[in-house]
Amino acid sequence: MLKFQFIGVLSLSICLMGFKANSQTQNPTATTSNYDYNEAFKPFYFTQNGNTYRSASGQPGQQYWQNRSDYQLTASLNEAENKITGTEVLTYTNNSPDELSFIWMNLDQNLFKQDSRGTAIIPPTGSRNGSHGQNFDGGHQLSLVRLISLNGKNQEVDLKYMINDTRIQIFLPENLKANGGVLKMKIDFSYISPEYGSDRMGVLETKNGKIFTQAQWYPRSCVYDDVTGWNTLPYTGPSEFYLDYGNFDVNITVPASHIVVCSGELQNAKEVYTPEENKRWESASKSDATVMIRSADEVTDPASRPSGKKELTWHFKLENARDVAWASSPAFIIDAARMNLPNDKKSMAISAYPVESAGNDAWSRSTEYTKKSIEYNSSKWYPFTYPAATNVAGNEGGMEYPGIVFCGWKSKKASLWGVTDHEFGHNWFPMIVGSNERLYGWMDEGFNTFINTLSTQNFNNGEYAPKAATDMHKLAPYLTNPVFEPIMVSPDNMKESHIGVLCYFKPSTGLILLREQILGPERFDRAFQTYINRWAFKHPTPNDFFRTIENVAGENLNWFWRGWFANNWKADIAVNDVKYVKDDAKNGALITVECKEKMPIPVILEIKTESGKTETIKLPVEIWERNNTWTLQYPSTEKIESVTFDPQHVLPDSNSANDVWTADK
Repeated sequence: MLKFQFIGVLSLSICLMGFKANSQTQNPTATTSNYDYNEAFKPFYFTQNGNTYRSASGQPGQQYWQNRSDYQLTASLNEAENKITGTEVLTYTNNSPDELSFIWMNLDQNLFKQDSRGTAIIPPTGSRNGSHGQNFDGGHQLSLVRLISLNGKNQEVDLKYMINDTRIQIFLPENLKANGGVLKMKIDFSYISPEYGSDRMGVLETKNGKIFTQAQWYPRSCVYDDVTGWNTLPYTGPSEFYLDYGNFDVNITVPASHIVVCSGELQNAKEVYTPEENKRWESASKSDATVMIRSADEVTDPASRPSGKKELTWHFKLENARDVAWASSPAFIIDAARMNLPNDKKSMAISAYPVESAGNDAWSRSTEYTKKSIEYNSSKWYPFTYPAATNVAGNEGGMEYPGIVFCGWKSKKASLWGVTDHEFGHNWFPMIVGSNERLYGWMDEGFNTFINTLSTQNFNNGEYAPKAATDMHKLAPYLTNPVFEPIMVSPDNMKESHIGVLCYFKPSTGLILLREQILGPERFDRAFQTYINRWAFKHPTPNDFFRTIENVAGENLNWFWRGWFANNWKADIAVNDVKYVKDDAKNGALITVECKEKMPIPVILEIKTESGKTETIKLPVEIWERNNTWTLQYPSTEKIESVTFDPQHVLPDSNSANDVWTADK
């Protein structure tokens, strides 16, 4: 035993001596840097193991489940009072392994009650999410909450419930069974539409009548999932939505002078359009060019609407979607064109807008924009899944729903392309990939902003694409401003002025960095497409995304998720020094670079020699795994004139002052 101990101690001493010798020949670590390689590269970014619901590889597990909500909906519009009266028959399927004694639903219209939490947090200066100057007390009014059937048994009984701000808890007479139990219930509701509804819905006055853009209009099921159970965060305005998937059957009754557009496919076109307009619809379904269904001149012509009735009911159906929205107006110009999707699938691009928005620089190009945006994203990522895509001019800045979006009626040229492309991009995130927007706004806004960069480059050979590449050195100090919260923070927990950066721009920039500088387009695109395919019509979390990208691309990106998403870390690479081996340039050069801030990034060096020779060297991020500084041995045979870090400014370096070493300095 003593002999073994002695040999062990001797061996350890020899090993330590060897390590000490090696460490002395490597790069010194004593610097004034803020960088801590143990913190940046520490393992176990993922704090939970995979399970049967969510695999460690980032895909749904073998026992993944999600509940389902199918809706039969009616709405009746009182144009004079801006009032919507409706009924809802909800068929709720509990696929979870848990019995449920109650269900939670969203009453989003309660945001517009004077005593709502959302109203309480609007600052005196106003907000995108509301204004104290809007003298309005809205909210859902419920006149009936009745059970129809439960667990296969008909049970006509009024249900007890409790309303708490924008949520309603509905108590069941017996538990809804696990693994496929079905609940069917009816709710009668009404509300007065706000003129401006938190930039998500509203009523716009035009010279030919009001435009009603209606969303969050019916009680919607809260999601019950394997991560949180019931997701009941209140709706206060900044954060968006997290919803079940299901089928929708919708009937909307409006004055006969109105035209209605809605998520889904119109079922009774012959009843609600004139014979001539139905011929035009048939022509549009076969045309790649925009076809006018109802022109500006026809908006004020009574002959452009079916005669003989005061009201018309419009019937729409939508399958496998998470929501439905609609718009109605007597002022609509309508035009449309065919969209060509993968596998010879067809869908329609439709635009609805007032005469004030018409014009070749404005909404007269809306259908073209819609068509090109959706066709590109369908071929690049995942086929568009709805029978129609309708762009509606309203008083919203821009808001998205399955198959229909509301965009600013004053938008034109690049701004109209941008908002159209962005809002329809949301049909991939979160309409197809159903992430939790209430918690992780960046998983829809950021991903969507990223795919917008590619669709904009593609549109008409870059008609609206930026004329110059982004200077990441100029952008980096802004994106990592210390006043900003981390990307992973909920939008409700961010300063409102920060949401545009942290939910949209910074996560999009992060994906561009991954695609262009870290993984390369081929590896990134394959991983990103895999994520979409894995989680189409399901509910991914951030870790499901991170794990999928790592597993499919074959790259440990913990350092990147930690620095760019979980924290607000800066990157700063400095070129410190150039020396020559044995003080002779013919023997090669030793170039020392330093990581001075908390975020490590790969290194790109442009090296110029006395004779004018220029070479670019790329070093992987792994040089920073156990070093604050790194020395590159460069095989030069002549003196070096300059060394420049990242000369094209493609990496988010926050301090350009230390990027260049020159011989004369």
